[in-house]
Amino acid sequence: MPFSNDKPFGNEDQLSDSDGSRLSDCMACSSSDSESPRESFTSDSSSKNASPVSSPPRATTLDDVMATTRNLSNLLLAHEIVANENFHLDTIELPKNSLEGQVKQIVHKAFWDCLESELKEDPPEYEHAIKLFDEIKEILLSFLTPGTNRLRTQICEVLDVDLIRQQAEHNAVDIPKLGSYIINIMSKLCAPVRDDDVKKLKSSGDIVQMLRDVFHVLDLMKMDMVNYTIHTFRPQLQRQLAEYERVKFQEILEKSPDALNQTTKWIEESLKDALQAKVDESTSGANGGSVDNVSPTLVLNSGFVKLLHKDYDSVVPETVITDDRRIVDLKNKLHQVKLVACVCLITQNVMGPVSTSGFIEQVKEITVILLQGLNKALNLREALTGLSTKISFEVNKSLTERGLPELGTEAKSILEGQICSLTEKNHSVCNLIEKRIQEYLTTFLCLPYPYKHVPILPGGLKPVQKEMEFIGFHYSNIVNFNKQVYGPFYANIFRKLLFSQPQGEKAEAQS
Repeated sequence: MPFSNDKPFGNEDQLSDSDGSRLSDCMACSSSDSESPRESFTSDSSSKNASPVSSPPRATTLDDVMATTRNLSNLLLAHEIVANENFHLDTIELPKNSLEGQVKQIVHKAFWDCLESELKEDPPEYEHAIKLFDEIKEILLSFLTPGTNRLRTQICEVLDVDLIRQQAEHNAVDIPKLGSYIINIMSKLCAPVRDDDVKKLKSSGDIVQMLRDVFHVLDLMKMDMVNYTIHTFRPQLQRQLAEYERVKFQEILEKSPDALNQTTKWIEESLKDALQAKVDESTSGANGGSVDNVSPTLVLNSGFVKLLHKDYDSVVPETVITDDRRIVDLKNKLHQVKLVACVCLITQNVMGPVSTSGFIEQVKEITVILLQGLNKALNLREALTGLSTKISFEVNKSLTERGLPELGTEAKSILEGQICSLTEKNHSVCNLIEKRIQEYLTTFLCLPYPYKHVPILPGGLKPVQKEMEFIGFHYSNIVNFNKQVYGPFYANIFRKLLFSQPQGEKAEAQS
């Protein structure tokens, strides 16, 4: 399988098909194996912050807004560190032509020019330079690990501010010696990637240039230290991420009671769609729309599949904001895959029995290349026009090479017309492929983890099998981890929608 070496960053916890108390068993999942999900969901602590329905709404203060912002920032950062293995921090370089960049450049130039003028006085004024030496000392000490007492003592002795100030009063400061020592310590503490940067540093009598260069490399070293710390703590954060995110979101919910509004609307829409589907499936329509026949698992999975619709422009639910960028990337990829599958199916239908799997694979490669990165409707229509001509040419070329008659005028017109019209609504082939993609993804989301097999691919998706398995696998990882974190919140929303609990009840969860 194409994803045999990939690992999800969350365990799967699915909703039960039954309602009532069993709903909380599967949604109120805990990241700890020693704690029962049912106990976590039904414990007294899970409702300790719930306020009476009759309680007046509490006004949101500025402190609440700031606290919510901090919690959301921490939640997003922690999730990104774990979910993105390549996550790292970079030094922000402001564009020189931007207002911020110009202000920064002017301020820095003024500072270093002032320092240079002070050092050129007779006698030189060393006070600001000494403060910079003291700052360098503190930065070097921050790089040391516990136990390096000897080096710590040595740095404090050599870069003793009081001693340097006494030497400056007698004009006896040995700048080259101090610079050489600082550069030598930096070479011992820096990451291998900074070896060349440290070697380029030169200790000379030009104090200003030496200090500027040293501070530049120290900034790089500080960023290296931050990224090393992130890398070191990623495994520990990964083990605790589900509980951490759940707690942080609960804190956000306590400060902003409306933080689940969009999530509630999203689930409510999926529930209405499920009830309508039951009505449509029922011959009499008497019992088809009953909530007793609705599976919360399938309703929630249907909602997640809907997020991948290209035309789904509703506000994103609050509970998926941490993976919003990844979902958008998968949505764009899925849109490309759908177009490729449509072109392949149209070509295969027009060619009929003379179509071969090898040629359809060639059609797929051509389509992928010509439609790469195209999402805007106008550009897509133009690309489809060129693609239809290219596919028509390749079909006739393939038929000629095999000694078969070329496409007739009518068949060629049908082939090019159906490809060109793929952007139109209610396109029969598009609707068919879209329906089968939804069925496949819905089935994938219901698979138990670890995945021992992949769902059977519906007809028409065979040419894009690898791409569909890739999307299904990665999206199911996102969804399953999301259920693990936000399952208790979803459970309370379903309780309100399915069992008509008071709408004023506060949705909350404890791990």
